[in-house]
Amino acid sequence: MTNTGEPLFDPRRLAAIRARARRIARADASFLLEHAALDMAERLGATNREFVQAIDFLTPGTGLAQTLASNLPRLHIEHVEHAASAKGARAQEAGALREATRDLVVSAFGLHWLDDLPGALSLVRHVLKPDGLFMAVLPGEGTLGELRDCLIAAEAELSGGASQRIDPFVDVRQAGSLLQQAGFALPVADVERLVVRYDSVTALVRDLRAMGATSALSDNRKPLPRAIAARVESLYAERHCDPDGRIRASFNLLHLTGWAPHESQQRPARPGSAQISIAEVLARKED
Repeated sequence: MTNTGEPLFDPRRLAAIRARARRIARADASFLLEHAALDMAERLGATNREFVQAIDFLTPGTGLAQTLASNLPRLHIEHVEHAASAKGARAQEAGALREATRDLVVSAFGLHWLDDLPGALSLVRHVLKPDGLFMAVLPGEGTLGELRDCLIAAEAELSGGASQRIDPFVDVRQAGSLLQQAGFALPVADVERLVVRYDSVTALVRDLRAMGATSALSDNRKPLPRAIAARVESLYAERHCDPDGRIRASFNLLHLTGWAPHESQQRPARPGSAQISIAEVLARKED
């Protein structure tokens, strides 16, 4: 997200959300982070590169760092968790975020809460050594779409209007564009859709709270009235329920990869440099 005036996210609200998550932490509620960490470890293992100096940037908790360290024995990973913005990261973590000092920066479920996401990506790009790797996972557009649908419908029905109660998420095309704008080489953005089933909306919200994944929007301060919460539960059962009575919750995970530029990397061919035209190729196939 780009901050165009008033902050989109409230740092104090986000800190309170994370404090509550630590207080009520449950092992079975960390499944998204565990999934992302194992996937990231597998992708890093397939790069045919040895990473030694790394930063875990803005990931809540130490689960990602621990998983990567256990799978990459030589990896020394430093955890930078608290930064409300790219500017805040520079001020608060100046020692850790020195330019061109790391060959790997990773992040899971933290970047989407930054008002200035383009600035944060640019910061990460400058932290990396030439040919260093950035890898991140964050919730993408469509995440919790079923819950968003029912919240909007219930509030519109009972109060005549709807508040934004689910945080906005980046879509996959926007993510790829942001990587390019930040100066990453060979940028890749892909999306993975996970559908998790719950017995009720109450159980879903309980998991979101334990994950520290409830809304941190600055203007989302009013609690949901009980009548609207009850209507959300009934609408969810009507619209997003399987035959066995369980409801569905979608999580669209954006996987981002980008490299700090280096002369050894492949570059796209110069326009007009091809030695054969498409017409000639098609003509040969017809022959």
